[in-house]
Amino acid sequence: MLERLSNVDRIEVMVASFSSILQLGDSCIVDSFSRAIAVQREAEIFYGNEGNPPSFPVTTKPIPFLPIDEALSYRVYNSNPIIKVHNLEVIGFSNASILHVGNTKKVSMEARVKHIRQLLPYGHEQDMS
Repeated sequence: MLERLSNVDRIEVMVASFSSILQLGDSCIVDSFSRAIAVQREAEIFYGNEGNPPSFPVTTKPIPFLPIDEALSYRVYNSNPIIKVHNLEVIGFSNASILHVGNTKKVSMEARVKHIRQLLPYGHEQDMS
């Protein structure tokens, strides 16, 4: 793996949540996974089975990765082997994301979110009061 020095003068992060990573410096492997269910309801009606992620195929179905069969050749020359960051301000990052200053050999990240919208039948908006 490439070896460079990571130099950060100042970093300010307000929120890092849900399988997120803040990495300063080199890492060999970064592996992050997040699974979430987001339910938006027009009325407070609960069926009892909304909170079971494995019951939704989007959370368990394998992701098809196409094989990379291209020949890849590259040469790297770092005239200045320092990664320099003066000031970094981040409001927030979430759901299997990474803020990384440095080198990484292998990165694998996955976020799966099932959005459910439960709306009342048309014409029942007045029942909301």
